[in-house]
Amino acid sequence: MSNHATAQHHQETAVSAEAFNELHSLLGDRLTTAKDVRVEHAKDVSHHLPHLPHAVALPHSNAEVSQIVQTCARYSVPIVPFGTGTGVEGAVVAIHGGICVDLTQMDQILQVSQNDMDATVQAGVTRMQLNSHLSDTGTGLYFPVDPGADASLGGMAATRASGNAAVRYGTMRENVLGLTVVTADGNIIRTGGRARKSSAGYDLTRLFVGSEGTLGIIIEVTLKLAKTPEAVSAAVCAFSDVAAAANTAIQVIGSGIPVARLELLDEVQMGAVNAYSALDYKVAPTLLFEFHGSKSAVTEQAETVGTIVREHGGEGFQWAAGEEERNRLWQARYDSYYASLALRPGSVGYVTDVCVPISRLADCILKTKQEIEASGLIAPLLGHVGDGNFHVVFPLDPNRPEELEEAQRLSQLFVEYALQMDGTCTGEHGIGLGKIEALRQEHGQGVDVMYAIKKSLDPQNIMNPGKVIPL
Repeated sequence: MSNHATAQHHQETAVSAEAFNELHSLLGDRLTTAKDVRVEHAKDVSHHLPHLPHAVALPHSNAEVSQIVQTCARYSVPIVPFGTGTGVEGAVVAIHGGICVDLTQMDQILQVSQNDMDATVQAGVTRMQLNSHLSDTGTGLYFPVDPGADASLGGMAATRASGNAAVRYGTMRENVLGLTVVTADGNIIRTGGRARKSSAGYDLTRLFVGSEGTLGIIIEVTLKLAKTPEAVSAAVCAFSDVAAAANTAIQVIGSGIPVARLELLDEVQMGAVNAYSALDYKVAPTLLFEFHGSKSAVTEQAETVGTIVREHGGEGFQWAAGEEERNRLWQARYDSYYASLALRPGSVGYVTDVCVPISRLADCILKTKQEIEASGLIAPLLGHVGDGNFHVVFPLDPNRPEELEEAQRLSQLFVEYALQMDGTCTGEHGIGLGKIEALRQEHGQGVDVMYAIKKSLDPQNIMNPGKVIPL
């Protein structure tokens, strides 16, 4: 049975009156069973069916999160951490009921060090909130990891998020220096720190980054910051076919040019973006570039990339040099998911992503496009091709289950192609509910090691049960 169909068929764990009363004594009105609030916390933006938690908790402090977890551990109540709900693999769906711990009211920026270029924030701080603060206080710094949505930084750490600037600045894996985490027994631990390197023991920070709330609740994050570039320019370039665009991306990265963003939108996605965002770019496979640095460096990068583009038959750059125009361009790229859904009004989105070594990017994209065309489904393709990561969005008719079955078949096929090319089943969306089988396919007996870690750190299986590594 499909993941879409099974979200409602997991056995719930009842929340006892004793557990609820203890939590209510701790939180008062910040523990709610109101139906509308529970509905808001029942799903993310994925196709996975919603499932209501029994209650939603809104803690304000580390101590409160610790006490919530201690109470839930005492009564074996499932816990689902919740940020902004912008994930796409069902990681926040409360398939076993329990308590949804919404961290959005833990939104304090605790420390910024301009000299050390780092910041420590509570988990509910969003990336835009942090960047607005850094801009308003004149630090000359910003946080560059940009998944598109204004996601919470705790959620971004939990899902090992990345986005279209990862080709230059890395993902959350590279940009998290340390964490404060509430473990499954309610203890508060700190991992990593503010030092830029350490050889002290196991790398617990990397263990919790990407664990999707299955090992503990991230409550504070210490992040690397980047210098705001002196000059920024962006350009759009159309190609005759998707292979030429992909091969251009491969050569640009292989040449060592430090592009800040390098995005691919196929012709279907470009048509959708134009219609949704009222743009008039050519409907063809298209690369979006952004260059950061000094004025001379940006000019040099653009000239070198322009030479490579011409070698692959690309059209001349269409520049978006002004900040307002750049923002409009990138907002249109961020809205590509909703633009895809608008191709079929009333549709629901099924999104998948894979990532391959950059040298195999064109091969993987071409095989993927061939399968989509053969299926007859509408499925725009886009991606952060500077690091070999691309996505396919299926806008599906919710009243036609055969479409979902076909999208799932294709998604599995794309995973197989990626793994055959030494890639991964997901570059940034995570595992959640949707790719548990793909994780086993990719890592084999390595999943048994993950299972042992999960069982050791969460023996009662109360931390986001049923996700990533189901016990």
